[in-house]
Amino acid sequence: MAQFKAFAEGVEVNGQTVLSVINAIPTGQEARLQLLKKHGIDPNPDKWYSQQNWLDAFKDIAKSIGENTIYTIGKAIPENAKFPPEINNLESALKAIDMAYHMNHKGGEIGHYTLIEYDEKNRTAVMECNNPYPSEFDRGIITTMVRKFKPKDSIKNEVVLDTSKETRKKGGNICTYKIRW
Repeated sequence: MAQFKAFAEGVEVNGQTVLSVINAIPTGQEARLQLLKKHGIDPNPDKWYSQQNWLDAFKDIAKSIGENTIYTIGKAIPENAKFPPEINNLESALKAIDMAYHMNHKGGEIGHYTLIEYDEKNRTAVMECNNPYPSEFDRGIITTMVRKFKPKDSIKNEVVLDTSKETRKKGGNICTYKIRW
């Protein structure tokens, strides 16, 4: 399964999450709203929408506006979507991405975000993302969680797609990210 193709028919994403497409960047909100409407989504935080329609809107955004916008929308997800309240450090923040993902979707198989490695001493981690979203979207979500929850004495954060492995950009099912802080 490559990016932009839902794993199952009938999967829905909540409107609060969908609004991240609008709220991520102050400029161009009307254009992004029109792209959502083109795909049958008039975002309301209390409603649920077809994941495939949302993915189709992402595909249009990536083509017409660019992958940097997809990355920025991903960075806005932790501020717009529902997340578990008990996050208190980077490791729990990275694990919470999967919990939040499942809290904000319903109706079938959606995949997972899996923290494969976490090395606090060397300040590295590896995250595997098995979902239909664009690779840059996932990188944005992970980046925000690292920035927000890394140790206070950490001056860097880096989230890089591991291109030595399968990626959705190359038609694969999974993207793996190397994380350093």
